[in-house]
Amino acid sequence: MTKIIMHGCNGKMGKVICGLLQNDPEAEVVAGVDMTAANTDFPVFTNIKDCDIDADAIIDFSTASAVPAVVEYAVEKNIPAVICTTGLSDETLALIDKASEKVAMFRSANMSLGINLIANILKKYSEVLYDAGFDVEIVERHHNQKIDAPSGTAILLGDAVNEGVGNKLEYVYDRSQVREKRGRRELGFSAVRGGTIVGDHEVIFAGKDEVIEFTHSAYSKEVFAVGAVKAAKFIKGKAAGKYDMQNVMSEI
Repeated sequence: MTKIIMHGCNGKMGKVICGLLQNDPEAEVVAGVDMTAANTDFPVFTNIKDCDIDADAIIDFSTASAVPAVVEYAVEKNIPAVICTTGLSDETLALIDKASEKVAMFRSANMSLGINLIANILKKYSEVLYDAGFDVEIVERHHNQKIDAPSGTAILLGDAVNEGVGNKLEYVYDRSQVREKRGRRELGFSAVRGGTIVGDHEVIFAGKDEVIEFTHSAYSKEVFAVGAVKAAKFIKGKAAGKYDMQNVMSEI
């Protein structure tokens, strides 16, 4: 049984994960952390520093500003952490890297197995298309409450493409002030925000007289919850270090 502290337990993703774990015979939520109150079957703390419950892993789905406290707690208590929150600053990413020297730290911009499979494909085959003259663009669509743009997943996919072509590409997020033709080394990102779109991503390879697209659509938040739970089970008992969804996929 994997015992989990759910950081952000009363948020949208936190509630989905807690609901999923109610029917999981291999894992359970033993404590939650959130600023808002809700009826739960486990104790909820408003500050993770006050949590005194033994656990095998922490799952964080909160806000970028709350992540440093989670990382510090993970190191202090020697509890592996699964960081699912996106839009992290360079300082927070550096903090996670440093913490991974002492405790297992899991971070992925997207917890979906499908997205990470696409990322693997892009790493392997982007160079073939790029060398054949294809331009690369990424379009992502999310609900109107999302605060970061482009999404962490879009960057994850862009990084996969760039790694595949030997890091030759330059990321472009806004062309509104530029009056010139598209550069050969550009990798453009476009963000759409509206309604209740859970998450759509398209990686477009546009060549002469043909277009190849890799697309992924999430129809519910449960796809991310499933990935987060798999990550928590995976990281239980792991040695200090950095882990991501590629590690989880290697064991499936």
